Amino acid sequence: MIQQSSSPFARRQIQSSPWAVAHAEESERTAFIRRTYLHLIGAIAAFIGLEMVLFTVLLKPLEGLMETLFSSPIGALLVVVGFVGVSSISQSWARSSQSQTTQYMGLGLFVVAEALIFFPMLWYANQFAPDTIQTAAIMTGIVFGGLTGYTLTTKSDFSGLGRYLALAGLAAIAFIVCSIVFQMDALGTLFASLMVLLAAGSILYETSNIIHHYRTDQHVAAALGLFASVAMMFYYILYLLLSLSGRD
Repeated sequence: MIQQSSSPFARRQIQSSPWAVAHAEESERTAFIRRTYLHLIGAIAAFIGLEMVLFTVLLKPLEGLMETLFSSPIGALLVVVGFVGVSSISQSWARSSQSQTTQYMGLGLFVVAEALIFFPMLWYANQFAPDTIQTAAIMTGIVFGGLTGYTLTTKSDFSGLGRYLALAGLAAIAFIVCSIVFQMDALGTLFASLMVLLAAGSILYETSNIIHHYRTDQHVAAALGLFASVAMMFYYILYLLLSLSGRD
């Protein structure tokens, strides 16, 4: 099936995979989308639960380390590399067609890794500006809902964004490495804003893949991709709010 995307990022003709959700019966498509978003909700709930455990168990032993990890360029580098590295490993497991157990292991690994990556940021926000956590969550939900609604309603194919998102991720890592070498300010308001835009592009890309490039049995992988994008957006919206409040 050849379709012309309405997206300005993908004006070339794109051919959906013949086994993709787009070619399935309507009932199968609906069931796949429902399973995907239920797994996304489950991943978010597990993430929140893990953060509560981390705050209970690790807060006092690691309290002295939290601000250093959050505010240093090395901490920023660990966040971006963690997003990219763990996502690659988890996605390869979650996309496994041989074992559903392996798929869930990929999703579980990513949720645990993200909980650890977020811990310094959430600790810092809770210490100095606790209201920003709820505000960031609400803003993330609104943006995610808007982008999701647009993509699913228009059925636009944003798969052409994939290469640009990968290049932008590499550029972010290069920028942070340069900031460490040349002792620059690694994460400022501008950088965080650009990362929010990157996360928005990732949401468009992953949501579009749900329709055009996943099989109907790949709901775990689809949920993982969405969770990674939502997590990235929440992280940098929260950082942006902290930065604007003077608490970066």
